[in-house]
Amino acid sequence: MSKNNQDLSANDAWKAILEKYNIMEEIKRNGCFHIKASQIKRFKEPRLMAKWDSTRSLPKVLKDNKINLLPDSRSSYVISDFMLYQEIPELEEHVTQMTHVKLPDYESIDVNNISSEANAINVLLLTGILDDFLKTNENVSTFNGRMGTGAFDFTVDTYRKVKQKVSVNNAQCEIDGGFENDSSVVIMEAKNVVHEDFHIRQLYYPYRLWKTKVNKPIRLVFSLYSNMIYRLFEYRFNVLEDYSSIELVNTKNYSLQDTTITLDDLIKVRKTTSVKTDDKMKNTKVPFIQADSMNRIVSLLENLYENPMTPVQIAELMDFEPRQSDYYFNAGRYLGMFVKTYDDNQRVVSLTPLGVKLFKLNYKERQLKLVGLILEHKIFSKFFDEVIETGEIPNKSDIADEMRKLNVCGESQIERRSSSVYGWLKWIFNLTKL
Repeated sequence: MSKNNQDLSANDAWKAILEKYNIMEEIKRNGCFHIKASQIKRFKEPRLMAKWDSTRSLPKVLKDNKINLLPDSRSSYVISDFMLYQEIPELEEHVTQMTHVKLPDYESIDVNNISSEANAINVLLLTGILDDFLKTNENVSTFNGRMGTGAFDFTVDTYRKVKQKVSVNNAQCEIDGGFENDSSVVIMEAKNVVHEDFHIRQLYYPYRLWKTKVNKPIRLVFSLYSNMIYRLFEYRFNVLEDYSSIELVNTKNYSLQDTTITLDDLIKVRKTTSVKTDDKMKNTKVPFIQADSMNRIVSLLENLYENPMTPVQIAELMDFEPRQSDYYFNAGRYLGMFVKTYDDNQRVVSLTPLGVKLFKLNYKERQLKLVGLILEHKIFSKFFDEVIETGEIPNKSDIADEMRKLNVCGESQIERRSSSVYGWLKWIFNLTKL
């Protein structure tokens, strides 16, 4: 692998691989293409080329050609037009309706600082959330970490609408949490970053491995922790040998803190917040926002605490394309939470003092402070007042018209960025159950 190849983006590296090995034709002819890690390494490190935990993170060339890859051993992969992801349902339950749980009084656990997947799993056990969700008692942590899958065969759905057979021989899988209770063994995949979907492999490979090891039924849990809220999903595979037979069995949400935010709370924030910027391009060096999801911005805030990251590391963590990493950095910068500095000659993103303060606030205080930071911008304060008056969030066309009047970005960017304004306004008013 040459130094020039190391500098290739994952997208450009995959373009070159697809062309060199005529992979698209091989898939049309044979249904799949087998590739060695050593072949991938000629273009870029396999660890940077073969792990896409959500569809959002897929290199464009793979996405455009509707292809993806699965590990079939520790040193090889199979490529086809696989359908590999499971969509995470929208969070429809309002936060005030969620089951509220209290963390026991341990000095070594800070409810405001659950900043890793391991800590999130510890709290699941300490609070009894996992027991409540599974309707079982005394779930005991018994295994986790990296392990070999053993050998097994399965089928998976493809975009060609045929099932493709895959044979796995001791590929590697990583299990975030493994538990046992009187009636079952539980395998958990835990995330502390908000995504739209997840890779089914993260549950299926561990499931196939442990199916050969235990006699008890196996229950599969996907846990998502962000912004002091747990979202738990239980899945099952209706057919053991069918990767695509995954089915959502149960879901429940839990909050760790007081989550009651009223419309009066929002109005009070508005009354005590002064508009500090008009966002006109000529008056600011911070680009106007192009990041739709406030939940993902909060998720990035939580992950940056005590852990500054390069833009590339952010892209890997959040399953962003590199340019999306800049969008979300600039969104945090727009609110005064993120900054780029140099650390050991690398440009890294870290939290400003304001960002650190936000992280340490409890749920209600954090959300209201974020609302205040948003309302310091003229376009948001204006639309907030309109929503209070009319009871309706403006449509994207009206938002785009106001963006033109304020000259916040170029004409070619308005349509895309109006979606972000709409998303942030919707987030504000979803904080309270009207």
